Amino acid sequence: MLRTRLLVCLLALLPLAAPASDHLDTPTVIADPAADIGDAFAWTAPDGRHLNLVMTIVGVKFSDQVEYVFHIDSGKSLGHTTASRELVCVFDQQVADCRLGADRVHGRADGAEGLRSARGSFRLFAGPRDDPFFNNVRGTRAAYNVAGAALAAGVAHDAAGCPAFDAPTATKILDEWRHTEGHEASSLLAGWKTGAIVVSIELDAVNRGGGLLGVWATTNRRPDDAGKTGPPIDRIGRALTGNSLIETFGTVDAANARKEQYNRAEPGRWQEFARDLAVNLANYDGFDGKCGNAWRIGPGADAYLPLARLLADDRLWVNTRSTVCTQYLAVELAADGQTSDCGGRTPLYDVDVFRSLLVTGQVTGVDDGVPRDDHDPSNSNFPFLAP
Repeated sequence: MLRTRLLVCLLALLPLAAPASDHLDTPTVIADPAADIGDAFAWTAPDGRHLNLVMTIVGVKFSDQVEYVFHIDSGKSLGHTTASRELVCVFDQQVADCRLGADRVHGRADGAEGLRSARGSFRLFAGPRDDPFFNNVRGTRAAYNVAGAALAAGVAHDAAGCPAFDAPTATKILDEWRHTEGHEASSLLAGWKTGAIVVSIELDAVNRGGGLLGVWATTNRRPDDAGKTGPPIDRIGRALTGNSLIETFGTVDAANARKEQYNRAEPGRWQEFARDLAVNLANYDGFDGKCGNAWRIGPGADAYLPLARLLADDRLWVNTRSTVCTQYLAVELAADGQTSDCGGRTPLYDVDVFRSLLVTGQVTGVDDGVPRDDHDPSNSNFPFLAP
């Protein structure tokens, strides 16, 4: 059974408090598992000369109707890039054809060593691997149900929209989040396999604008006979942004409609979603029973808009001047992008950092009780994901 379909079925069966719900992907994405991006990863290789990239696909096998694209923007400061490259992969009966400018790989790339491109600028693996993402989905849903019940009951909000959850409610939210049905937390995704597109690219091929890279991934319909590419089917930069912060407590129909727009939006329209994100950033800030202590809170009624604008630019930011990769969101945490950590996202990072920042403003303190994957991925040994 495909991962997304199982998750959607599970979440549909879990009890809801009022209209609150946590949706994964939209019907369009779910209907095409070979175009459904599970996750994206990007980080500097230990040798300091390569950028490592991973895109996981829920459907395990790759479609001959879909383009799989890594977008790599480069610049000198956070949020500002001046050059872009795309690595585009298509498949015919699982035979890969991937291009980075004039360089190309063509062939079966599912052996552990992968394939080298004709001009040597990148190395490719494309095939089934263990899914490295770990997440207590049931606990997360239970936490949302508690918050949703309080919101539906009419909890008071401050001027910026943060809900004033009382102490018992806040305690219950965080406790549900770190347990699974009242027991030790478990990852719903343990044992899942995924289709993985894994690339190691020479930095000189992608850093023309500067050493700070903004990376994101999309799936698109392959070009038609006239060479026209269809709109994006799915897109991802940072983990959880689209799925956790768009219509988190909205209706199913509202969430599906807005997330369809989110997935298809071109970069020039990304900031149109900042207001959507701000609404749910306010909700997250209240989960610990304290308003105003979340990451990057501004003044006044638009307190969550600065962070919402940062997150609406949904790219993984990698500082390629560093080969030390220990901290998810390290570039964003440095504010000006000047950090001694590469940031980005390796398969080893726990995205609880993101949750903690949104709730308490700290990199620790809020977690889902699942600290690691059931298999051990690597950030140094190609193709990085476990067999």
